Amino acid sequence: MTAVERPRPTGEPAGLSDRIATVDAGRRPPRARRSELATPASNESMCAAAARSDADLVFLDLEDACAPSMKAAARGIAVRAFTELDWGRTTRAVRINGLDTPWCHDDLIEVVTGAREALDVIIVPKARSARDVWWVDVMLTQLETKLGLTKPIGLEVLIEEADGLLAAAEIAKASPRLEAMIFGVGDLSAALHARVGGNFRPSAGAYPGDFWHFARMQVLAAARAAGIDAIDSPYPDYGDTDGYRADAGHAALFGFDGKWAIHPVQVPIANDVFTPTPAEVEHARALVDGYRAAQTGGVGALGQDGQLVDAGHLRLAENVLRKAELTDGGVR
Repeated sequence: MTAVERPRPTGEPAGLSDRIATVDAGRRPPRARRSELATPASNESMCAAAARSDADLVFLDLEDACAPSMKAAARGIAVRAFTELDWGRTTRAVRINGLDTPWCHDDLIEVVTGAREALDVIIVPKARSARDVWWVDVMLTQLETKLGLTKPIGLEVLIEEADGLLAAAEIAKASPRLEAMIFGVGDLSAALHARVGGNFRPSAGAYPGDFWHFARMQVLAAARAAGIDAIDSPYPDYGDTDGYRADAGHAALFGFDGKWAIHPVQVPIANDVFTPTPAEVEHARALVDGYRAAQTGGVGALGQDGQLVDAGHLRLAENVLRKAELTDGGVR
């Protein structure tokens, strides 16, 4: 296996990275991320319900969903949920508080120490630079070494500040632990002084096109350049399931791997939208087989169903098949 070299963010002390455990690329687990369900870590019944959901990933939220007076107790609730509930194949994650808060340090120490191997991923909110991710990487490495953990804990990072959006490409490559980048539309709306409503979208007809096109594409391109997943923003109006489906459909067209869900009712919609259909899988397999057969015969491009098929089409088809492998073969 080949070790991944982590670039040193500007200002990182020379030599310190040599003492940081390097995550092996071969050990970074492939995960489905069609749906990422947010759940208040302070609510035991909601944690239990989340474990029973069909979400690919559930994150117990110590940040926005927890009142300051509940944050300490919520850590213990999260640890018990991770270690005592049956999560099946669901990826178990926690969103810590921001690095500029008095709670972040204890979030990492207490949850990692308590959950140990039962914790898969930590979500870092409001990342402004690569150094934010690097700091969490250092803390995790120290904790894993101290606790004797054999499974590296992965990271996801939220892009929800103006400076974070501009630094997305650097942030996405800040640590080999990084598995995904999330577009955080709520706080970004505030950071940009956007005139949007409670659903973080302008009123109908107020803006031509996708209001968040640039931000979405910035996050998506940064994630793809770093070889990690891209997750689309939440859609707060969970009663508007048609609107959620449409918004998820736009993200899927761009190339996002999944979408944030703020309520269990949104989970099956996200799973459906981001799962390749059987017809898409069948078409992709036929294209790959046909292209490889043509290459064996010395042909670099071919005609299939009245269309030219070349290397670009092959890559698109392989993307579909990779997604299908993570989602039970593309069966909806």
